[in-house]
Amino acid sequence: MLDVCLLGTGGMMPLPYRWLTSLMMRYHGKSILIDCGEGTQIALKEKGWSPKPIDIICFTHYHADHISGLPGMLLTMGNAERTEPLLLIGPKGLTKVVGALRTIAPELPFQIQCVEITENFQCFPFPQEAFRLEAFRVNHNVPCYGYNMVIERAGRFQLEKVLALGIPKPYWSKLQKGETIVDGERTYTQDMVLGEPRKGLKVTYCTDTRPTESIVENARGADLLILEGMYGEPDKLAKAREYKHMTMYEAARIAAEVDAPQLWLTHYSPSLTYPEEYMKDVKKIFPRAIAAKDGRTTELRFEED
Repeated sequence: MLDVCLLGTGGMMPLPYRWLTSLMMRYHGKSILIDCGEGTQIALKEKGWSPKPIDIICFTHYHADHISGLPGMLLTMGNAERTEPLLLIGPKGLTKVVGALRTIAPELPFQIQCVEITENFQCFPFPQEAFRLEAFRVNHNVPCYGYNMVIERAGRFQLEKVLALGIPKPYWSKLQKGETIVDGERTYTQDMVLGEPRKGLKVTYCTDTRPTESIVENARGADLLILEGMYGEPDKLAKAREYKHMTMYEAARIAAEVDAPQLWLTHYSPSLTYPEEYMKDVKKIFPRAIAAKDGRTTELRFEED
């Protein structure tokens, strides 16, 4: 099961009823945060989740509304006596940006590892937890990336096949975990005990961009698509193009093109007080679109066999 919570849905500045855009996912005891703007800690508190166990923080880009909450988040983690290392992932310049922000959070009881994205598409595998993060370049006025959270699912254990191959029982568990075992002249591998891989889970998250082919390519197969819907007002298209953002209608067209099971809109302009007012026209393009609000949560589960 994958827990997904859109902690905040605002862009540019936090509002009393809308925190800045950030997303948190939890899987197999690992917590991944994407973006950390002002107010993210409050959004976490309102959700009832703790910042202490966050293992990875990914950044789409370095505009203040996506990263200015980081120093306070780090201090809160430190005050909670966290000692485990924290992994940060983001576009080029991450080490420099984090170093500057840590001027006000200089002493922490845990290590920070910064990994910078250097390619238009880059994969970050976490094999022990059976998931990977994928970063893909989008089109904003500074280097900016969307992210996929991809959880792979191995095939079922094939008892009849294992018995037919005469694989010793003490090896079964190790082979299921992906180990390769050499026993004399025989070599045993995972594919000898498992069937074909089953459908896993995928979440695609992308804000602060014009529509791009990279979004379409990476959103295919997503169980949940979360896209920026900065503007709903029809007369804001020119502004969206100028500042390289997406309208709600453009996000809906991407969702329709990839036939997403569901679309959550986020990263609203402060001028977009009631996104729901525009959803009738958005749903004409993509009926499964939702004007997400802060704290919107879902539990994604594997398909039944």
